[in-house]
Amino acid sequence: MCIYCFSLKCGCNNNVADVEVPAACIILIALFALQHYGTHRIGFLFAPVIITWLLCISSIGIYNIFRWNPHVYQALSPHYIYRFLKKTQREGWMSLGGTLLCITGSEAMFADLGHFSQLSIKIAFTSFVYPSLILAYMGQAAYLSQHHDIQNQVGFYVSVPEKIRWPVLGIAILAAVVGSQAIITGTFSIIKQCSALGCFPRVKIVHTSSKFHGQIYIPEINWILMILCLAVTIGFRDTRRLGNASGLAVITVMLVTTCLMSLVIVLCWNQNVLLAILFVVFFGTIEALYFSASLIKFLEGAWVPIALSFFFIIVMCIWRYGTLKTYKFDVQNKVSVDWLLGVGPSLGIVRVRGIGLIHTELVSGIPAIFSHFVTNLPAFHQVLVFLCVKSVPVPHVKHEERFLVGHIGPREHRMYRCIVRYGYRDAHKDDSEFESDLVCSIAEFIRAGKNVGLDEDLKETEQRMVVVGTPSTRVDGVQYCEEDGEALDSASTSQCREIESPPVAKTRKRVRFVIPESQKIDKDARDELRELMEAREAGIAYILGHSYVRAKKGSSLMKRMVINLGYDFLRRNCRAPTYALTVPHASTLEVGMVYHI
Repeated sequence: MCIYCFSLKCGCNNNVADVEVPAACIILIALFALQHYGTHRIGFLFAPVIITWLLCISSIGIYNIFRWNPHVYQALSPHYIYRFLKKTQREGWMSLGGTLLCITGSEAMFADLGHFSQLSIKIAFTSFVYPSLILAYMGQAAYLSQHHDIQNQVGFYVSVPEKIRWPVLGIAILAAVVGSQAIITGTFSIIKQCSALGCFPRVKIVHTSSKFHGQIYIPEINWILMILCLAVTIGFRDTRRLGNASGLAVITVMLVTTCLMSLVIVLCWNQNVLLAILFVVFFGTIEALYFSASLIKFLEGAWVPIALSFFFIIVMCIWRYGTLKTYKFDVQNKVSVDWLLGVGPSLGIVRVRGIGLIHTELVSGIPAIFSHFVTNLPAFHQVLVFLCVKSVPVPHVKHEERFLVGHIGPREHRMYRCIVRYGYRDAHKDDSEFESDLVCSIAEFIRAGKNVGLDEDLKETEQRMVVVGTPSTRVDGVQYCEEDGEALDSASTSQCREIESPPVAKTRKRVRFVIPESQKIDKDARDELRELMEAREAGIAYILGHSYVRAKKGSSLMKRMVINLGYDFLRRNCRAPTYALTVPHASTLEVGMVYHI
């Protein structure tokens, strides 16, 4: 987009050219400041702008072809490329780096995959975009074939008739904004995918549309990208160095894509390896020719994308390495249910009133942070819930499928695992409402589940989980009520039965589960429900783990620098896990532990 703005200098008079840098900066700031509104709010303007721009350049191209050189169509033959390189030799090869600007922007098509299907992009490009670009470049070639005295001027704006030059310039800037929006959206998508794969530090991801998954907004990346764009714009101040930087970045993307495409041909499409080699040789040779021509301009602006790429690669490698090491430590040091049940008598573990919610990223086993807590403070709540909050790549998770509940160990130990699933457009409930839904879902699991005896395999018991919806989705299930102590003295209706917690001395909220009369539950389930109600009345405590990662003794200097400095810095400055931002601070217990990896 900056290149379009800087073209003012070449297409207009010098007085206007003096404001090109401030104008470009203002457009950039406005563009990035509007990102949090989402693409869908202004997306209706994109298609008219692009269609107008393509019709404009194709019409100007047709006008120049018929006026200046109707035989320019012969330049479509690849034979002229060979003749050009043979005649100019080294100078012609060096000029290939500049011709890359003709194909910059094609990478934006991949960013549009978040908004459109592959078929629609193919149809639009082959039937409309590509012919318009060919006509535009043929028109410029026809104009230049009759005007050889152009110096330091952009061929396109010079070839535009002077009467419509200003309107065309305005449409060009609007089209540049739309193209820049596609690149920004593509950057957000790439960062989101890298973060999901554990290759990039956690960032805040805001989904701006409930219809299109690809329309997202990442505040941190948005402002970093704006600062980098402003720095490049103010630092370079001309199209030549900006073009060198953009050209090398685009051809590098194409070359890497070609190499990765060979893996897709072999591994995904199950084609012959020879076909993949021929693909790389044919397309890779052409791209390598352009890549080598761009590299000679390394010191003339092309170093910027290389420097930024190395910086982000280092950040991603450090985060990926530290994340893998931390996860392996968690897996290797997680404890089994057998260990927890066996260590209880030796430590003299005391069960205190209330519900303990232990947040964990693990969906199986007991996290090392809890074993660290128990061995240093041998006491935990009478009801334990290992809570795992997961975000799934769908807009909304049905309320019927919100909770996944299961026992950990024998039933009488009152330990549960609950996986809560949210879509990216689901609103997280407040603390009290979430607690009520969670407790009611566990109660419904108790009512519907079967008794687990000591003779059953504990591993099979832990792996057996049941999908339980929110209370609003179960008309014939357990309903949760919280009332003042005096209100519970009234008689219940004849249509339902109530399981109430024993009376307490203090005046406080009391809990009851309302079960339809048609539902029959055994004595063990009734006792388990009563104990769950007692624990809920005593209160809920959130137990969070906070790990400090350090390189273990004997590690190399490089590993100590990566873990103790790089990874530790990224962990302290990146976004905390989602659940850590929503738990009430008044009832939070944070357990610290040092991970020696």
